[in-house]
Amino acid sequence: MNRSLIFDSPFLLGFEHTRSLIERAAKAAAESYPPYNVEDRGDGALRITLAVAGFSPDQLGVTIEDRQLVIAGKRDAGGTARSEDAFLHRGIAARGFVRSFVLADGMVVEAATLEHGLLHIDLARPEPEKRVQSIPIRTVG
Repeated sequence: MNRSLIFDSPFLLGFEHTRSLIERAAKAAAESYPPYNVEDRGDGALRITLAVAGFSPDQLGVTIEDRQLVIAGKRDAGGTARSEDAFLHRGIAARGFVRSFVLADGMVVEAATLEHGLLHIDLARPEPEKRVQSIPIRTVG
């Protein structure tokens, strides 16, 4: 991936992690399966909805790894259809997936619900407590 020139500025110190987050987000944006929606539910709440028709709850996993929300769907080795079934058209994907979203600091997953082939993941950003830190000034000599 091309390095972003903005992060090479000598005035941005300690932002290597931010660069890494942006690179992960760009990689995740290139994926197209399964289709998903992201809703703004107001007051810092979001809902991610993934179309996961044909997956059961035990075939789905929702985890958070290093500020990254990872949703994975694993199909059984045999799949949902028997090998002797003859399809005239097969438009429903029968493959596993991994979809990831980079979360901002403070974002929490409140719930994950599977309903009518849609996996809803509700996120919230609680209001951070305001902190003021005073730095003591030392004198030398």
